[in-house]
Amino acid sequence: MDNKKKKLARKIYLYLAGLFITSLVVSNLIFQKFFYWYPVDIEIFDNKLFELSVGILPYPITFLITDLISEIYGKKKANDVVITGIFASFFSITILLISEAVPAIENSPINDEEFKKVFSVSSIAVFASMLAYLIAQLVDIRIYHFWKKLTKGKLLWLRNNFSTFSSQFIDSSLVIGLLCFFDILSWDLFWGLVLSAFIFKVLVALFDTPFLYFFVWLFRKKFNLKINEEIKY
Repeated sequence: MDNKKKKLARKIYLYLAGLFITSLVVSNLIFQKFFYWYPVDIEIFDNKLFELSVGILPYPITFLITDLISEIYGKKKANDVVITGIFASFFSITILLISEAVPAIENSPINDEEFKKVFSVSSIAVFASMLAYLIAQLVDIRIYHFWKKLTKGKLLWLRNNFSTFSSQFIDSSLVIGLLCFFDILSWDLFWGLVLSAFIFKVLVALFDTPFLYFFVWLFRKKFNLKINEEIKY
């Protein structure tokens, strides 16, 4: 690969990392608002199926991006993005804590009580989400590369979906369990929220599979990559 293509590959990697980190941090900040996604009217464990936090909306993007990076740039680059995302989450907690500690002036459009109502539990949520996310993403990358090696780079849909299904169930169970442990959510909601989140993420994973195929095809065409070949720079 010539220097021009290597430079382009690095730039695209940075853009993907930026999208990944933004999706991760924002999902932790907006999680307190819940909505009801109602393609079907079903109750599960006394909760409506697809009663979800808006924080789940950008979250599947992170798994699509790590799968794309895993496929094109390799396992190490995918792990690097995950660790960077963890650092960004820690940094966001620091900013939230400092912002909450600084007193609002009298003419502030948002007073201390309103700010605290929105962001007071965000630091706990970020911490809980971070632990769940770290474990889930590392599992996702390991399973993805296990199937990639086993299939010799073929059957992209298999490793994309199998890795995402496993990691998303782990992520949903851990993050909702931790939020219940910290009394942010009630334990009565646990299984309903876990299964709603998991089923939603499975549907999104199935939906984004064609997009993964498309982007992988674009990368392979642009950088003249063979099946199972990764960009090295």
